[in-house]
Amino acid sequence: MPIIFAEVNTLYCVKRITGKDDVRNHLANLGFVEGAEVKIIQKVDGNLIVEVKGVRLALDRSLAQRIMV
Repeated sequence: MPIIFAEVNTLYCVKRITGKDDVRNHLANLGFVEGAEVKIIQKVDGNLIVEVKGVRLALDRSLAQRIMV
């Protein structure tokens, strides 16, 4: 399922990243790779604040839809 449907304060494992190569590379540079653990800190109007590899990041809805957990 896309990470936008995930519950807040629950740990998830990234299963795959969808989208074009440039989008997948961008997300990989941010730490979103297969097997990485991701935790949603907060949801705001479809946008997410997530923690991956000990770093908190803000993702807009279009990027978050590309991350499958």
